[in-house]
Amino acid sequence: MSTCVFIQIRCKPGTTYKVAEEIALREIHSELYSTSGEYDLLMKLYIPEGEDVGKFINDHLLKIPNIERSLTTMTFKVF
Repeated sequence: MSTCVFIQIRCKPGTTYKVAEEIALREIHSELYSTSGEYDLLMKLYIPEGEDVGKFINDHLLKIPNIERSLTTMTFKVF
């Protein structure tokens, strides 16, 4: 069973659309939203079974240019 995580992403000023486009091109997300506040994007992502969550995020997301910071929220059992 895959692990669902939500990742908030802060982009360098003026680069949010470029970052969102790069995420879309990589086809790693389930859902991607523009948000207001401390972070610019909110992404829902399913980590494949057997993959290390941190390594997967580092290898597939955080190498995208212009991402300043991210905040990952892990999910657990669905009710």
